[in-house]
Amino acid sequence: MRPLRETRDTKSMNSASFFVYILTNRRNGTLYVGVTRDIVRRIEEHRSGKVAGFTRKHGLHRLVHIENFSTALDAITREKQLKRWRRRWKLELIEKTNPYWRDLAENL
Repeated sequence: MRPLRETRDTKSMNSASFFVYILTNRRNGTLYVGVTRDIVRRIEEHRSGKVAGFTRKHGLHRLVHIENFSTALDAITREKQLKRWRRRWKLELIEKTNPYWRDLAENL
């Protein structure tokens, strides 16, 4: 349940990893929590607008938080937990792990 560090090579982890992530459109903007097995593909889908829905409607492209899990069950459990969190708690989580709200997808 530890956050993925910006310097870590996620490509080598994709084969046995699951990811919970938070997207936004700007600092303190709209937040979206998701889960995926292929983080690179999923972020590209969000950015290209291929999939209609909340992220496309709100222009959510910036990956500001990511966590790596070894099982789908753990990742889905964490995703559900974060979705139930108050907005303030999510903002604090982002600020703790990514205080400058950098786009973490740049290092994937």
